[in-house]
Amino acid sequence: MEVVEILKKAIDQNASDIFFVAGSPCMFKVGQQLVKVTQEKMMPNDTKDIVQQLYGFAPYCSYENFVANGEDDFSFSLSQIGRFRVNVYRQRNSEAAVLRVVNFDLPNPEDLNIPESVLNLSDRRKGIILVSGPAGSGKSTTLACLIDRMNETRSCHIITIEDPIEFLHSHKKSIVSQREVYHDTASYLNALKSALREAPEVILLGEMRDEETVSTALSAAETGHLILSTLHTVGAVNTIDRIIDMFQGHQDQVRSQLSMILEAIISEQLIPGKDGELIPVFEIMLVNPAIRSQIRENKIHQIENTMISNRQNGMVMMDDAIYDLYQQGKITKDIAVQYSLHPDRMKTRVQ
Repeated sequence: MEVVEILKKAIDQNASDIFFVAGSPCMFKVGQQLVKVTQEKMMPNDTKDIVQQLYGFAPYCSYENFVANGEDDFSFSLSQIGRFRVNVYRQRNSEAAVLRVVNFDLPNPEDLNIPESVLNLSDRRKGIILVSGPAGSGKSTTLACLIDRMNETRSCHIITIEDPIEFLHSHKKSIVSQREVYHDTASYLNALKSALREAPEVILLGEMRDEETVSTALSAAETGHLILSTLHTVGAVNTIDRIIDMFQGHQDQVRSQLSMILEAIISEQLIPGKDGELIPVFEIMLVNPAIRSQIRENKIHQIENTMISNRQNGMVMMDDAIYDLYQQGKITKDIAVQYSLHPDRMKTRVQ
């Protein structure tokens, strides 16, 4: 099976993901639907050959490393075709791969309905901004738009630490250094510690994965850097709880630290609309003195009420954003309830 031809077809059909799994035909994900690319099912030898072809596009990555560990992540670009993020893994004693299609061009925030209040966060000079949401909800895309806005409007050094690099940034008004974990650096933590000696004003950390990395990121924000990062949580309150829960034994210290440096939490989901298109929906928490106090005093359950009372100042609750889509006729009642953070309350609202 010629992988390059399949990748071309994926771009032509506007697919978001490509699946190579033994026992199944090759499949694309287009919108929310899985679409067969081939009629015949792939055999283990077919998927093994495909995985080896994929490694051929990324010569800096080691097929032997995948064989030893059972999974691997990398990315590659093909001239005149596109850029792809790859996860290879073993399943039922055969090799498999899932590719995410990443556009060469940086996304246009207007096309993605990213609110201007989110893009305005590019003006912040220090602290930490978090973008949260489930896998595939557009967190990396939102961060890419923020970095591009900074690149166009500010004169500074921006360092991104990613696994893998998804969007390529050219140097505009700023210098953008992009480091890929396992290719340019051994780990997020190594790269983050090194970044502090590379005169950055802005550091994008692809994901906050463990206590030590989060602790270093918080310390970097305290020393006057602007840190951007992601977590796989939905909702500002859940995101704050997730960070604090990482630090068993010294949570009071982390609450105090977070209350001083947290600037904003953007939480996003992609929700299926009535026409089958995926609609991005955003919760926006902009940290004010009341929220700082609530974090410090462990009254995080009160943050939602503060957000509701500050809607005129640019804050938006996830459930309010979903309800607005329902009122506009873009989503069904069932979808509104399914994706809300408080399904019982949403059920009452949409009746």
